[in-house]
Amino acid sequence: MGATAPVPGRLKGMTTLKAKLQEDLTTAIKARDELGSSTLRLTLAAITKEEVAGKEARVLSDDEVLKVIAKEAKKRREAAEAFAQGGRDEQAARETAEGEFLDAYLPKQLGDDELDAIVAQAVEEARAAGAEGPRAMGAVMKIVNPKVAGLAEGGRVAAAVKKQLS
Repeated sequence: MGATAPVPGRLKGMTTLKAKLQEDLTTAIKARDELGSSTLRLTLAAITKEEVAGKEARVLSDDEVLKVIAKEAKKRREAAEAFAQGGRDEQAARETAEGEFLDAYLPKQLGDDELDAIVAQAVEEARAAGAEGPRAMGAVMKIVNPKVAGLAEGGRVAAAVKKQLS
């Protein structure tokens, strides 16, 4: 009996992103950082929810955890916008602060110039493969998405592709 199987994603000496979030939560709680602790609690809950979704519970990879964090940050930005439009400035400021807090865990986003350069290259590749005009959108997106995954929001990417195809 004796030996237990190692938990997937927990390599000796290597900290996973989820473990880093949990450590940061402990630090935020000890520092009485209300914004940090509540934001990290909600994010860790979203990660756990994702881990138990589907037929079988699993441990998310760091890339999957990054996707969850990005989704949570996007939710905060959208909520901040909605609160601001509704004249609820205090809630909008809170959501904005939470979104900025989560952004610290995400890779640096591509600038507009960098994104445009990647899209231009993808448009050329799609044209070389025979895709032309606005109908080439799908082909270009297939080329661009793997290159910018986690570095630019889908809406920004789609807008850049449409601009270059028209």
